[in-house]
Order: sequence, then structure tokens, then C-alpha cells
Amino acid sequence: MTSVSNKGWRVVAVAGTAAAALVLAGCASGGGTSSGGSSNSIVVGTTDKVTFLDPAGSFDNGSLTVQTQVFANLMNSKPGTSEVQPDLASKAEFTSPTEYTVTLKSGLKFANGDKLTASDVKFSFDRQLKINDPNGPSYLLANLASTDAPNDTTVVFHLKAGNDQVFPQVLSTSAGAIVDEQVFSADKVTPDKDIVKGEAFDGQYKIDSYDFNNLITFKANPNYAGLLGAAKTSSITQKYYTDASNLKLDVQEGNIDVAYRSLSATDVQSLSSDKKVKVVHGPGGEMRYIVFNFNTMPYGATQPGADAKKALAVRQAAADLIDRSEIASQVYKNTYTPLYSFVPDGLTGATTVLKSMYGNGKGGPDAAKAKKALTDAGITTPVALKLQYNTDHYGESSTDEYALVKSQLEAGGLFTVTLQSTEYTQYSKDRTADVYPEYQLGWFPDYADADDYLTPFFGADSFLVNHYSNQAVIDQIKKQATESDPAARKALIEDIQAKVAADLPTLPLLQGSQVAVTGTDISGTTLDGAFKFRFGTLVKG
Repeated sequence: MTSVSNKGWRVVAVAGTAAAALVLAGCASGGGTSSGGSSNSIVVGTTDKVTFLDPAGSFDNGSLTVQTQVFANLMNSKPGTSEVQPDLASKAEFTSPTEYTVTLKSGLKFANGDKLTASDVKFSFDRQLKINDPNGPSYLLANLASTDAPNDTTVVFHLKAGNDQVFPQVLSTSAGAIVDEQVFSADKVTPDKDIVKGEAFDGQYKIDSYDFNNLITFKANPNYAGLLGAAKTSSITQKYYTDASNLKLDVQEGNIDVAYRSLSATDVQSLSSDKKVKVVHGPGGEMRYIVFNFNTMPYGATQPGADAKKALAVRQAAADLIDRSEIASQVYKNTYTPLYSFVPDGLTGATTVLKSMYGNGKGGPDAAKAKKALTDAGITTPVALKLQYNTDHYGESSTDEYALVKSQLEAGGLFTVTLQSTEYTQYSKDRTADVYPEYQLGWFPDYADADDYLTPFFGADSFLVNHYSNQAVIDQIKKQATESDPAARKALIEDIQAKVAADLPTLPLLQGSQVAVTGTDISGTTLDGAFKFRFGTLVKG
């Protein structure tokens, strides 16, 4: 048995309606096996970068967008919805509180012709836990004890904690992407070239040609037999940009058909009045925030003069000085909104605890309060902060965002901020290796539940790897996972946010939405609560 590290287990929330519906049946709309509809090729442009095609080695938005097209799951959601249903599965149900049993559709194949059986499913989950890549999604599977494949079409997941009602949603994430055991390595991330050469794809599309972070050509996969049906367009090309202004110009002039991530707020505002394009908005749980590394930040555990109380005062003072409304309006033209807690507004249990605890108590900054926090801790000012940010993953507006953050933090002479920017492929490695004392991150949720903003960040096996650990928080996160009383669970989620707000391992700044810009002849652009952009719905003409 391969298991997750003993740092902890991922607990997942009891979804509001899932407890009443443990059995999920297949849907009649799935099972399409044609090679796709329209022959009109569509070009999608993006500034997001791929780190790895392998679902075990990446969890960034650029990689996820590609993985969404070419890998299938046991569970998925129809475009336009967020409710999970069987994808490669024909049936999925709890057969005991700690056993979740899935029956596969018969006759499944990968794009290369390899049979897709329960053995591939077991292999996919075993390798996620074995590799346990710090930049991958394996933490989502920390409640998974083991996976059995008693026959070719049956998979049994043995869970550590019972009544894990969000487990079906976890199966719909990239942590549950099913890969070909004949092509993928069992114990290490598989190189992109091996995946492409092996045609190890089981999603709506397969990759026909691959030029890393330059151009990817997708062709409809005739062997896909899941929930989503056949792709409506047989050929899609993804084009990568280093400059968002060029992305805007190309979609505006019709050189590409779709621009998805990351146009600046000014560009979106400008394009909204351009009759040559359509701006499509969708619900978004995106969050932008600053991470503090508890080892390497000022007074951190491995720094000269290490002092936990002084380190906390530094974080508190920073929280007192941030003006989220100014960032949202000046940099993002209000396409983002201020975020005053760790769970975004709109989700059950979300609070505005940071608004009342820090700054002027109304969402604005308070330099006098920040100065008092530092003075009371015996800290000599100014405090030097080394703040890292990224533009090729979080958009070019990050430059303006962090210039304004720097200005806000330096107000009153309490901090001196050194800004640095690194390309995302390197950034994603450095941030988990204690290279950055303070740094920018964004979060794109796996599913729409408060737990997805708590367990990954503040549970025992945090993907942040920022050395923050509060056992009381960990215990409450575990408890809310199996709490079936909605009111009691909501109270737990609220209390978790209050406890984390007192520690400030991260500093939430903004909450955003999904935006795509298309030509007027493009239809089927679906941005939904599943937070997945799927090419298979796009149609040209």
C-alpha cells in the first residue's frame, strides 16, 4: 500500500446535498465516441504557462487547462454545472462509510488503443500518493488509505475517515485524473515528451503536436467515452503569449478566436465596448494573496534573532497597512473585489474577519495601529521585506499590484520592501524550497466548498509548505469534514477563519471572476462553477 506522508490526512467537507444522495448513476448524455463535430479549427490564446503535463507533477492553472482537455476522471461535471456525475464510471457509491466503490464503463480505451481498466485507475491513485509532489495535487487524496482493483471494471477506495461526502468531487479534480500505466512512471513525474509520444490520453482531446509553452495542437479523441461526449470542434490550437497586450491585440484583430487568461483589467474594460469581440464572464473562486514563510520571513524560525512573537507582529503590521479597495479599483478596475478572509465571499461559512481585526476596522489601512504592533513587540523599524511576485502566471497587472502593495507597506516608514519577479516555471520550484520569505500566490479552486480553501492551506499537509502549523486549526478542519449538521459545520468554518486570522500565515487580498474574450463567431464558451475551461464545448461559425 502506498500512502500519503504522515504529516497528516486531507479531510473533506460534507457537501450540503451529498449526504442524502450517496449513489450516483451514469448520465445518458455521455458516451460519445465520434471524433468531433465542426471541422473549423479554433485557436485559444493564453499567457498561462504549463509546468508539467503529468497530473502528479503540477497544480497550476496553465497545466490544469491542458490536463482538463486530455485526461478524464471517474467523476466529472457537465459544462454549465458544478454537480459531479460519473464520467468514465457507470456507477459510484459508498458501500460502507469508509469504502467508495466505482464501476467503470466497459470497453474504455486510451487514445493510443491501450485498454483502460481498473488497474489503470489503481495505478493512477497509487502513483499520486507515491510521488507526492509538492507542486502537485496529491494532498487532495490524503484521506485515501488504499485503492483496490478486484476486477477490470471495479475500483474500491478505502478511506481513512468515514462519511467523506466530498470524495466524489475530489475524484473530479486533477488528483483523480486517470493515466495509462503502460506510459506513465509509477514513482516519478513523467516527462511531457513521453506522454505525448505515448498518446496516453483519455479525455475529449489528445495532443497532436506539442511545442512547450509555445503551441499545442489538440485533436478530438475518438476513444473518449465519458460524460462530456464528443468534442464539438475536432481541432483546437493553444497559443502561448509572454505579453498580455499582444494577446489582446490578436483576439481583437481576429488572429485568434479565444483569449483566456490573463488579460489586464484595463484590457477587459476596453474590449467590453468593442463590437468585434464578446467578453464572457463566469463565477470565480479565484483568490490572490501573500504567503509568509514562517522560517525565512523576518524573525522566522531559521533567521538570526528568531522570535515567533516578533514575526507575528510583522505579519500583523502588514495586515494593518494593506488597502484592498485601492488595489481592486486602481489596478483591477473592480474586476476583482476586496477579500477580507480566507474563504471567498459567496461560500457557506465565509466571514470578513480580517476587516474587523486589522487596519481601521472598516477595511482601510491604519498606520498608527501597524506602528503599535511593531513597537509593542520591540521591533526596530524599518523592517526589510523581500516580496516576490510573478507576471507570466498571475498576469502583467501583478507588476502594478505589487508596486501598490509596496507603496502601502512602506507608508509611515515601517517597512522597506524589495520587489522581485521570477518566471513561473522557476517560481513554482523556488517557493516550496524556502527561497522566498514573502511571496504572491493565486488560488483556483478544485470545487465550490469552503473546505477547498482551508484544508489545502492550513491542514496538516499544506501545499504552501510555509512551515505554518496550528494543531487546533488542524483538528477543527478535520471535524468540519464529517459534520453533517449544516449549522454546526458553518460555525466550525467561521471559527477556523478566526483562528487563522490571528496567526496570519497568508494575507488574502482579492477575489476574482473568470473572464474569456472571443470572436463574435465563437459560441459555447462556458465558464461555470466547476472552474474548468473545457475546449470541447467551443464552436466556430
